[in-house]
Amino acid sequence: MILSRQETTRPPEDRLARSVFGPLGGVVEIGAVNATGTWRLTDVSLGAFVAVRQHDVDRMLDGIRSVCRFSDAAMTIVGELGYLRDHEVSAAALLLWSDGIAGVPESLTQLEEPSLVRRMCRIGTDLQLTRLLQALVTAALAAGTEAGEGVAGIAEILRVVGGLADPDEGARTTPADIHRMWRVAHLPGILRPASDAPEWGKAGYRAYDAELERLVQRE
Repeated sequence: MILSRQETTRPPEDRLARSVFGPLGGVVEIGAVNATGTWRLTDVSLGAFVAVRQHDVDRMLDGIRSVCRFSDAAMTIVGELGYLRDHEVSAAALLLWSDGIAGVPESLTQLEEPSLVRRMCRIGTDLQLTRLLQALVTAALAAGTEAGEGVAGIAEILRVVGGLADPDEGARTTPADIHRMWRVAHLPGILRPASDAPEWGKAGYRAYDAELERLVQRE
């Protein structure tokens, strides 16, 4: 989601919230699979995964509320989507989060093979963390949170979600990694001359890019 030239007022808050909480759900589901260490879906307990990380989850949600200036009604959407409640994580969901980049085998049994599940998790982590950062910056800009004010909060959110996506600290995607992927994946389309983004929006995305580079690339 980006700000379009046609939107002279803030986009609907529920749309902004869903654009944030959708990829966040992908991160949580993928993290629960990575936490097994076996990449066997029968070993996944999303409820247990969230329960032992509840402090981090709460801190992340507080950060999202602050940076995006979401109302109580908007914050309830994360509960409505159900990603933080205990539920089965399916191979089909991982295929969705990874955009099918790893390929679609002929049978569901093959889709659940640990080697393919692990590959989908790696791809899905990159995709969903990058989309989450795009959604956070867009929602922050729409709320009037300027880069100098919002970037520290976004950087902290990225630290938390990187840990949720992969509990293995050695394999963890850092805020600097997420920033670089976001800049390559999203900014060229937004900042090109023919982009539909308004000029104030382009200036805002540039400012967040510069501030994130200043803050996270030196960590």
